[in-house]
Amino acid sequence: MVSQEKLQEMQFLEQNLQSLMMQKQAFQMELSETKAALKELDNSGEDVFKLVGQLMLKTDKTKMKEELINKEKLLEKRTDTLQTQEVPLMKKLDDLRKELMETVSK
Repeated sequence: MVSQEKLQEMQFLEQNLQSLMMQKQAFQMELSETKAALKELDNSGEDVFKLVGQLMLKTDKTKMKEELINKEKLLEKRTDTLQTQEVPLMKKLDDLRKELMETVSK
């Protein structure tokens, strides 16, 4: 018979994994936008503007590029960290599913 604790653990792991994957997807989207902004910045003239809330302010192109590069590095680190957490969580969930399937098939 399948234990209630194992089922709860599996649900908990599934929820954690889903949350992790949503965070990772959000960071990947932001990373993609940041890379696109860097590309546009390289192709732009000297006048560069930045949105701050509802204001558009003129900013220094070099500073803006530095900000975007730092943001890109941070987002890559966060994505990598989430990926590192995702792999063992998926393995643990897979192992638990196999264990539950073996218990059910007995």
